[in-house]
Amino acid sequence: MPLYFYFILASFLVSLFLHKQRGTKLYLKLFSPFLGITFLVEVYGRYLRYQGRNNLLLYSFFTTFEFIFYLYLLSCIIHNLKMRMAIKYILVINALIAFANSLFIQKGGFSSITYSISCLLIVFFCIYYFLELFRSPKFVNLINEPPFWICSGLLFYYCCSFPLFGLITFLSTVPRSLINNFYILVNVMNVLLYTSFIIAFVCRLKIRKLAPS
Repeated sequence: MPLYFYFILASFLVSLFLHKQRGTKLYLKLFSPFLGITFLVEVYGRYLRYQGRNNLLLYSFFTTFEFIFYLYLLSCIIHNLKMRMAIKYILVINALIAFANSLFIQKGGFSSITYSISCLLIVFFCIYYFLELFRSPKFVNLINEPPFWICSGLLFYYCCSFPLFGLITFLSTVPRSLINNFYILVNVMNVLLYTSFIIAFVCRLKIRKLAPS
């Protein structure tokens, strides 16, 4: 298994503890089923690959589901009500376009067109979150702010994956060494993404200091 599989599993296990924390918001609680599904899809996709079967359609549909979740997540994190409503409308429209693209245009392969569009949407709304955060008159301790870590991970991941996965349809025409470097980059990107999720899950925990006896 690739290295990032273990980070997905670790982030899933850590996310389960969110259900025991008081005051945990709904979007954080939804991470555990989302990460559980993510891990199962990755394992099944790996199984299809070893069987010599095409797994691109599986990832096309899963990435659509993934973008639905992340856009919903950003609609919960961002404070501006008009922007939150705009994200929800965009979420529905983007999902419909992605499914239509997978079924009728880029059928049988990876939906690189809608993936690229969705990457740009995630990056745009993450940047908007940071602008909103830095313009806030209230002091925010970023170390203990889960949305900060989540948006940092998403911004880094989708800024990097946009040029990589957006051009995935051309991978068959490039040297094998370049494809190997592509998989190394994917591993690094995923490790950093799920590490940022783990930090987001544990950053609010208060560690009790033991008093000297």
